[in-house]
Amino acid sequence: MSKELIENINKELENKSTQEVVAYFLTKFKNVALSSSLAAEDQVLTDVILKQDKNATIFTLDTGRLHPETYDVMDATNLKYGVKIDVFFPNSEKVQELYQTQGVNGQYESIDNRKNCCNIRKIEPLKRALKDVEVWITGLRASQSVTRVDMPLVEWDENFKVIKVNPLINWSEKDVWDYIKENRVPYNKLHDIGFPSIGCAPCTRAIKEGEDIRAGRWWWENPEHKECGLHKK
Repeated sequence: MSKELIENINKELENKSTQEVVAYFLTKFKNVALSSSLAAEDQVLTDVILKQDKNATIFTLDTGRLHPETYDVMDATNLKYGVKIDVFFPNSEKVQELYQTQGVNGQYESIDNRKNCCNIRKIEPLKRALKDVEVWITGLRASQSVTRVDMPLVEWDENFKVIKVNPLINWSEKDVWDYIKENRVPYNKLHDIGFPSIGCAPCTRAIKEGEDIRAGRWWWENPEHKECGLHKK
């Protein structure tokens, strides 16, 4: 994928709405997929995408350590839109090895342990999910994290060898919630009790007033480390 092509796409879509950005990729590319964590941003994109193409590919990663509320919103989403979100699971043998080497909660002991857990439960399943995908749509927003400030609308992801599209990159948190309310989009009820960012249960907590919205993710680590590797540069 040439850098020039990515730059041209960014220019072409510079002033387009999220709906227009999504439509561009759904019509111009064959293998387009949204990876959904079932968080608020991904629920917005699920609604936008399925309103345009009922058969669009949407998948999620079931790490085996998700909150019950996350399964609830997956079920509500399937029922509302009449779809079945694809689910990718970690390799069971690798999970067993992980347990044998670092125990059930070894992720708290070191960044290496935590990243190893993320790799087995999230990165490897994501590689399988993206194997035949040309365009990977994500719910990333620039204001979510110090690690996401400079992310463009469209980029080439060298790690997974796909075009990566971030249609909500310039959305505010208010934009997200306004859309959810106006369109009656199912959302994770953990958002109502102080969870702006939701991942695996052991690695996610509610945040306190005034804290950064990603403060509840891997809260024992410094902000610059707070990515699991899915969106690593």
